[in-house]
Amino acid sequence: MTIAPGGRPAPIGRPAAAVAFCPCPPLLVPAVEGNPSVETVALRNACAAAVAALLEAAPGVVVVVGGGAVPGQRFGPGDGGTLRDYGVDLEVPFDGPSRPGGRRLPLAHAMGAWLLDQASFAGTRVGVGPGDLAGLLRDLPDPVGVLAMGDGSARRTVKAPGYLDPAAEPFDARVATALAAGDAAALAALEPAEGERLLAAGVPTWRAVGTVFTGRQVTARLRHDAAPFGVGYPVADWVVA
Repeated sequence: MTIAPGGRPAPIGRPAAAVAFCPCPPLLVPAVEGNPSVETVALRNACAAAVAALLEAAPGVVVVVGGGAVPGQRFGPGDGGTLRDYGVDLEVPFDGPSRPGGRRLPLAHAMGAWLLDQASFAGTRVGVGPGDLAGLLRDLPDPVGVLAMGDGSARRTVKAPGYLDPAAEPFDARVATALAAGDAAALAALEPAEGERLLAAGVPTWRAVGTVFTGRQVTARLRHDAAPFGVGYPVADWVVA
């Protein structure tokens, strides 16, 4: 891994892959949140910066990986999601206009598509679940982009969705440390059972990304690490040689 002074990535030449790690709360969409909070604006800006860094690598394809997809399922042109369940009548197409009969996106993939739209990414997108990431990446040419969507623990405070668990904050800290260090092996070693207990929905995605890039040279930057609503929201970006 390579970290330049001041936490800025050191250049490693033409990358093989670029990764952005973002959480996927619907409140990333301003219309869902309504009156913006300082915490949400900071989170939204961090996600925008991470996705921009991902796209600087000029990937031919961006793979959006997150929970909710069944094994073997791939999302692409014509598929779409909706934010109606969150009080906003907003359709989120995955890649180009949604079509009748298109598959419905899980929230993680809908939010990933929304982030790519905000960054004006016009290239090819493919959406998969964590279990299908490695197989898909083997078939794609370098450089490839990976937008890894997933939240940290939802048990950081008594008002969090899962109530307070004292283990939640140390767990999220380990994730943030791994993201900041570009430590793919540490992500791959996260315990699924602990993630489930702490309601850390991002664990399967982080494990999948970590497994794919273990042993590779990684330039890393952690852009955000907070839990303003009792849920851990880490944001980071990697460049992988």
